Amino acid sequence: MRRRKPTEGFLLCGIFFWTLLVHLISTCLAIQLEERMEIVRKVLKEVPLIDGHNDLPWNIRKFLKNQLREFRFGEDLRDITPWSTSAWSHTDLRRLKEGMVAAQFWSAYAPCSSQHLDAVQLTLEQIDLIRRLVNLYPQHMALVTTADGIEESHRSGKLASLIGIEGGHSIGTSLGVLRTFYQLGARYLTLTHTCNTPWADCCKVDEPGQVPHIGGLSHFGTLVVTEMNRLGMIVDLSHVSVPTMLDALATSKAPVIFSHSSAHAICNSSRNVPDHVLKRLSANGGLVMVAFYPHFVSCGEKATLKDVVAHINHIRDVAGVDHVGIGAGYDGVNLVPQGLEDVSRYPYLFAELLESEKWTEEDIAKLAGKNLIRVFKQVEQVRDQLEAQGMLPIDQSIPPEDILGRSYCRYSGPRT
Repeated sequence: MRRRKPTEGFLLCGIFFWTLLVHLISTCLAIQLEERMEIVRKVLKEVPLIDGHNDLPWNIRKFLKNQLREFRFGEDLRDITPWSTSAWSHTDLRRLKEGMVAAQFWSAYAPCSSQHLDAVQLTLEQIDLIRRLVNLYPQHMALVTTADGIEESHRSGKLASLIGIEGGHSIGTSLGVLRTFYQLGARYLTLTHTCNTPWADCCKVDEPGQVPHIGGLSHFGTLVVTEMNRLGMIVDLSHVSVPTMLDALATSKAPVIFSHSSAHAICNSSRNVPDHVLKRLSANGGLVMVAFYPHFVSCGEKATLKDVVAHINHIRDVAGVDHVGIGAGYDGVNLVPQGLEDVSRYPYLFAELLESEKWTEEDIAKLAGKNLIRVFKQVEQVRDQLEAQGMLPIDQSIPPEDILGRSYCRYSGPRT
C-alpha cells in the first residue's frame, strides 16, 4: 500500500483546522449579532422608532396617479408590479412592521418645477393622499399631529403617520397657505427643496461656481420661521444652504431639525451639515436625522451600513447623543446602502452601533425616537408660551422685494 506523504497529512489537517476556526468564528459572530438584536427589539418595544422622511406618497402619485384602490400596501410590494421592478421602492406595511418602525413622517412633496405654478395644489393633493392612505388602514395606521400622539400610537401598536411638507415653494409665498397646511396636519416644513424660493436659498448655491440668491433668509423668510414657531410647526433645514441654516437657527425660538441629512465632514455633499452648524444645532436643542442615500453617505453610488454608522458617530461626537436621529429617505432614492436595503433593516443598524462600547441601550433609545419626541415637545412648548404671551398670526403683508423673484436652481435627481 502506498503511504501518503506526511506533507499531505499536514496540509489536510491545516485545511480542516482553518475551516473549523472560520466556522467557530462565524457561529460566535452570529450569536453575538442575535444577542444585540434581542437588545434592540427590547428597546424598540419600549421606545418608538421614528423615521424623519419617506417619499412613498410621491411614488404612489408617479405609479398610480394617487388611485389608492390599486395600492396593496398591506402586501409585500416586492412581489407586485410596478413596485417590484422599481429601484425607488423600499416601503410597505409588512416591512415597516419587520423593521419595528413606530412613527413615519410621510413627505408631501411637489417638485421644484411646480414653483410659481401649481405647487400649492400639488401639495394639497399629496396631503390628501397621505390622509386617505391612513384612513384605508385604521387597524395599522393612525394620523398623528402631536408628540404625545406618537407615544400613544406606539402603545396601541399602530404606525404613527405624520405629514412633512418638503419644500418652502409649496406655500406659494403665503403665510395663509402655511397656516392651512398646519390645520391639515402638516407638522414640519422643509424651508427649501433643491431650488431657491423668493425668501430662502437652497443647498445648491453652496456648490462651487454658484451665486447665492439671497444669502440666507430674507425678511419674509424670518417671518415664515417665526410663524412656524407660533403654530408649533417644526422647522426643517434639510436641503437649505449653510447661510439659510444659520439664519434659521438665529431666528427660531424652538429646536429645529434636519429631517434627512448627514455629516459634511465625512461626505462633502451640499446636502450635509458642516461641523460649525452641528455645534450651533446642539445649542439650539435640535437634531440631524441621518439619511441613507449613498451620495450623501459615501459621496458615491455605493455605501454600506457601516458608512451610515460613521455619520451617526460623527454627529454624536460633534453635537452630542441628544442631537442625532434617523431620516433614511426611503422611496425617494434609487440607491441604498448594503445592509440597509429597505425599511425592514433599521434594527440591524442599531445592532451594529451596540457592537461598540460607545453606545448604550439608553443611547439607542435616544437615537431611535426619544430625541425627536423631545424636540417635538419643545416646539409645542414654545407654541404654548407664545400663545400665552398673546402672539397673533403674522399679517400677510409682504414687502415687494420679498415677493418678486424666481428660483435659480433646478434639480432632476433623487427627491430625498
